[in-house]
Amino acid sequence: QAQLVASGGGLVQAGGSLRLSCVASGRYYMGWFRQAPGKEREFVAGIWWNGGIPAYADSVKGRFTISRDNAKDTVYLQMNSLKPEDTAVYYCAAGQYRSSRRDDYAYWGQGTQVTVSS
Repeated sequence: QAQLVASGGGLVQAGGSLRLSCVASGRYYMGWFRQAPGKEREFVAGIWWNGGIPAYADSVKGRFTISRDNAKDTVYLQMNSLKPEDTAVYYCAAGQYRSSRRDDYAYWGQGTQVTVSS
């Protein structure tokens, strides 16, 4: 059973950057999701435990980068050019296969708040 611990959220001005981290052991497909107040939890980015071609939501392509460091059992989400609409609680998750569907992920970390001010 995977255990995930996310960190790195905070308050940043529009146009700024943040890097989220998620410590997670095991060979899973790792995803980042986010949930804004009053909205459904949505897929942001995903990557296999051994790297490979990452997947991104259209809303973050070109601004966010997902990566992982297996030596540290850590998945990162580098977020650049942040916008107020990126404000949400961000979650990391682990699943058995590549997917953007929330239900396909069996393990979840606690959320970390990202707030982007205009």
